[in-house]
Parts: sequence; structure tokens; C-alpha cells
Amino acid sequence: MAIRVLIADDHDIVRRGLRMILTLDPEIEIVGEVDNGVQAVRGAERLRPDVVLMDLLMPELDGIEATRRIRDTLPDVQVLALTSVVESGSVVDAVRAGAVGYVLKDGQADELPSQVRAAAAGHIQLAPKVAACVVQEVRAPQRPDALSSREIDVLRLLGAGLANKQIGQALSISEKTVKAHVSAILGKLGLDSRTQAALEASKRGLISPVAAIPARP
Repeated sequence: MAIRVLIADDHDIVRRGLRMILTLDPEIEIVGEVDNGVQAVRGAERLRPDVVLMDLLMPELDGIEATRRIRDTLPDVQVLALTSVVESGSVVDAVRAGAVGYVLKDGQADELPSQVRAAAAGHIQLAPKVAACVVQEVRAPQRPDALSSREIDVLRLLGAGLANKQIGQALSISEKTVKAHVSAILGKLGLDSRTQAALEASKRGLISPVAAIPARP
């Protein structure tokens, strides 16, 4: 089944370019295009895409708030933030809003399809210089020993980019149990997303920074 993608960007030339790149991949289907944040939210609600490619700077409603609203109401829809400028505040805000990744407009075009596939699978996608901003800015409020040994195991694998099913297989526990551990980890550490949890794993030295932000699924 093709990965359904909604493109949200207020520049027609950018939307056309994204469509041209993504439609070359037979595993990806563009289900819609919108040019502002309000329409992005409405489009996500109506079309239920697997991934929204979200420009952060749009009229009527910015991409960060649009991402937050989509993730609040449609947790199965993944959002890839899209921008041409790396600014620490907007990077962190996008991650906190629930974006699974942050793609730069000046990145390599041939990497975009794999980034979309990775996002659809729940894998974290952050360009290295974007990750550097987030690691510096995102801080967990609780002490390092707040997690149980099993939760630390889950955090390590989550940080390596594994989906819940893969974590369950690696630890010989059910996917339902993994979900419960992930929820507990986010709650204990005061985090809002798997992306923040992965960065926390990197900060604790559970994994290398490269492993925390795989370039491909």
C-alpha cells in the first residue's frame, strides 16, 4: 500500500517541486496540497494521510501550531517539518509540537522519499545541524535514575529509531507492553514525543548521536 502524503507549503513552486520528487517513488502517493496552516489541519482531518510534509512558515496558521493540532487529534498522522532556515527556537517548537522529523529545503532531493518512508514508519528524521539545536535546547526535568531498567532498555531502542513492534521483538515483550513503557518514559521525563525521547537517549549516552537520528529507515 502506498504511503499517503499531504503537502503543506504556501509557495506553489515548492509544492510542485515536492510533488515532482515524491511522485517518482511508486511507494508514495500525493493525496493533496494546501497553502496555509488552517487548510493543513483540515486536509489532514479529511484525507487522513500517513505523512504531512509541513512548511513551518505559512499564513493564517503557522506550521508549528498546525502540527500541534494535527498530532493532538490525529496521532497516527506523522508530520515532517519543512523549512529553509535552521533556527533553534522553531526547531525545538516543531519537535515539541510532535513533528517526527525536520527536513531542510536545501537538502538532497533524492533523500526526500526515504525520509517520507521513514516518517511513515515512525522513525526520527533530523538533519545533523537540526539535531544539534534540539540536543542543546531540549532538557528533561527529572533525574537520570527516574527510569526502571526495562524503561532504559526501551529508551535505548527507541533512540536507535526502532518502532514499537521492533522494540517488542528485541526485548521479547508485546507491542502493547512497549507502548505502555513508552508512555511511562515520556511521562516520567516530562517529554512530549518519541523524538524528544530519542534525543534524551543520546544525551544520556545510551546511544551515539548518529544512531539517535538515522538518515534512513
